[in-house]
Amino acid sequence: MSRKVSVSVPATSANLGPGYDAFGLALEIRDFVTATFTDDNQITVNIVGQGAGELPTDETHLIAKTIIDACKAFGTQVTGLQVECKNAIPQGRGLGSSAAAIVAGLVLASELTYARASEDELLQMANAIEGHPDNVAACLLGALTIAWLESDNKANSVSMNVHEDIFPVLGIPQTQLDTHKARGLIPETIPHVDAAFNVGRSALLVAAMIGNPDFLLEATQDKLHQPFRATAYPESMELIGLLREVGIAACISGAGPTIIALTTSDQVTQASEIIAKFGFTSAPVAVADLGVTTEILDSEESNSALETTEN
Repeated sequence: MSRKVSVSVPATSANLGPGYDAFGLALEIRDFVTATFTDDNQITVNIVGQGAGELPTDETHLIAKTIIDACKAFGTQVTGLQVECKNAIPQGRGLGSSAAAIVAGLVLASELTYARASEDELLQMANAIEGHPDNVAACLLGALTIAWLESDNKANSVSMNVHEDIFPVLGIPQTQLDTHKARGLIPETIPHVDAAFNVGRSALLVAAMIGNPDFLLEATQDKLHQPFRATAYPESMELIGLLREVGIAACISGAGPTIIALTTSDQVTQASEIIAKFGFTSAPVAVADLGVTTEILDSEESNSALETTEN
């Protein structure tokens, strides 16, 4: 009987205002995915929760496709595969659902084939699929991450613990937004003064997130991407304005349309009430200190041999 592997992957919020394609924050909303090779020459995906009845259930599902392609890269041809998904991460809302699927697929492939790919190898493969490293880095490493590309397009990342008095609150609308459409709204060039503005705010954001939350409101200002995408999610931008008017640091999560408020303990209730009154789903959520986690049930060795690892 084939090895059975289960992973949990966190939601992620990218950009956090000024840190476009660089900053990522892992959140304790997790998808749980289990996979095993089968002998029936079929690729099947069963989905419970977010995306059920909407996402494909065959080899075109992003997790299944990632497993198949990664296994091939690791030297294994997949003929039969069963994938079980218990999804909690909202789809198409700017919370890293595609990054979670990619990371899940890569880690599952790595363990199913005994390739045991390194963290760096997984990051390179994930970035190649996703096209930008911010969400996948946070999903792999957990906590607050900064990701960047070297001159040869190699992805790199570093993870840092978030200040204990920072409590994210999400505002999730019913509408979805295609990430590729959102990225297409950003111009190829911006004025030097705006670039300098975002550089300063990005540096301040690091200080605010790990050392002094008092700077969060200023640190989450942005002139690089949110103003150009505002027409794609006007309600989200209106809600951000309402939150920022009362001193709550709020910005678009990833490509949107979800908003993320980075509150301190005394702001959580106020932020939640403003979001709910506006008509969005209010979701206070903890920072996920751990990224992807893995459980391995190796039936070839023992029916009860359970190994738990963190990547």
